[in-house]
Parts: sequence; structure tokens; C-alpha cells
Amino acid sequence: MANEQKSKHSHKAMRYRRVDVADLDRGRRGKHHDLVQGILEELRAAPPGAALEIPLSEVGIELANLRSAVHRASAVSGITIETLADERNFYVWRKDALTQK
Repeated sequence: MANEQKSKHSHKAMRYRRVDVADLDRGRRGKHHDLVQGILEELRAAPPGAALEIPLSEVGIELANLRSAVHRASAVSGITIETLADERNFYVWRKDALTQK
């Protein structure tokens, strides 16, 4: 009778293709990658005490998503930043370049 019972682990037909984990690209390259990399490049080149002014109407991304993407990318790149926004623009600058008065 034991031979007649189906195994609890019987194999069903697979719906999804299997791939080797070693072949996967493990890097994150989100949909805003090019925009964010451009912002980081300009931040690196900006003089101390200067902020980038990024018009929100031109980037086509909601403020929260832009701020999150820039913070995530800057952390990975080892750049400490500060941000500020108003109704029209997103401002970002290197924290180490912040001049306190």
C-alpha cells in the first residue's frame, strides 16, 4: 500500500524556466539609472558649497522617487548628500561641501 501512495514531494510540471544564479546580473539598474548617474557626475564636479538645481517639470519623475533614487545611488557611490525641494525644483549637494556660517 505504501508503494501506491503518491509522494508528498511529487514533481509537477514546471511553469517557470530555471536559470543558474551565477548567470544573473545582480546589480540594480532601475529605470532612472541614466538620470541619477548624470546627477552624481555633476555633483562630483560641482565646486564646494554649490547645489544642483533640478527642475521637477523636466525630469518626469515624482519628487519622492527622484529623492529616493538619488539617495540610494549616492550611498552606493560613497557620496554623502543633502537634499531640499520646493514646488518647482529639487536641490542636491554634497554634504561635505556644505559651508556652515
